[in-house]
Amino acid sequence: MSSIAGGTDNALTKLHDSIQQDIDDTQRELREISLMLDQSQVEVEKLSQRNATINMHLQQVESKINELPVSEVKTAYEAALNAQQRLVGMRGQLEKLQSDQHHLDRYLSSLKKIQQALDGGVNLSGGKTAGSDSKLAKAEMMIQAQETERQRLSRQMHDGPAQALSNFILQTEIAMRLFEVDQEKAREELSQLKGAASTTFQQVRDFIFDLRPMMLDDLGLAPTIKRYCNAFREKNKIEVSVSITGNERRLESYLEVMIFRSLQELLNNVASHSQASQAKVHLDMGTDRIQLVVEDDGKGFDPDGMQLGNKGMGIKVIQERAEMLGGECVVDSALGQGVRVTITLPG
Repeated sequence: MSSIAGGTDNALTKLHDSIQQDIDDTQRELREISLMLDQSQVEVEKLSQRNATINMHLQQVESKINELPVSEVKTAYEAALNAQQRLVGMRGQLEKLQSDQHHLDRYLSSLKKIQQALDGGVNLSGGKTAGSDSKLAKAEMMIQAQETERQRLSRQMHDGPAQALSNFILQTEIAMRLFEVDQEKAREELSQLKGAASTTFQQVRDFIFDLRPMMLDDLGLAPTIKRYCNAFREKNKIEVSVSITGNERRLESYLEVMIFRSLQELLNNVASHSQASQAKVHLDMGTDRIQLVVEDDGKGFDPDGMQLGNKGMGIKVIQERAEMLGGECVVDSALGQGVRVTITLPG
């Protein structure tokens, strides 16, 4: 028994040290991003001033376009285009740094909360307090869930907007060259570029909504769930019916976030694993409890053999988080009979 306890203590200590290292690394990244943000802001201001000057010159050229040589007109337009591209690129870099800073701040906050939870279960004299095994398991699941989510978001950015922006640059270069030899073909390329930009813009908006929908902060849980289910229906071609009962009201921020993230994960499982044709979402905002029910008509699974795997937060993590908040998450499923997940929290 003492060897088992010692092994658990060592695991807790290693996990604690690992989290401390992550905290140190994240704080260092935040310092570097802060410096880069300052530099980028200065560069954006310089480019904005240069862009304004070049645009003024371009307006002068346009007013005398019939009097000036073609080469001078072309040079003016190229300078204006180059200045605009550099400004757009630098603004994009600035926005990315701001987004990275925001998410690293949130990640650092989560790490510190996990560290505090572990500190409550670690005895620095070498022993172990009651409940440390449970805290270790919960911390491991939370860390795994966070890392899996970050990997998923990274893949989405690489396969979506990042790849599209690379294509934009290439298409822009092609269109610029074509203007000198075939203006009609250049117009076709620019038309295609405009359509691709519109699609990518929508992808970015969806991506931002998945990260943290502003509706959740501004309007609350019920409107956000309706909006998200509509977007899910359009994106995945799976019919989703939504019903909301009880007193629609604002909840504590942590409750709204937990319920919304759980809905995201459960619907993601429906789209990725269930082979369902339809799903139902019901939110009951009772006087003293909040209940979210998500069910589908898919292939189902054996709850007794359920594993966390690589499915975002995972149902097991949802269960743990519900229990931490004084509630419960019940899974009702069988092979070939769909899945019904009920999350009940004190409200």
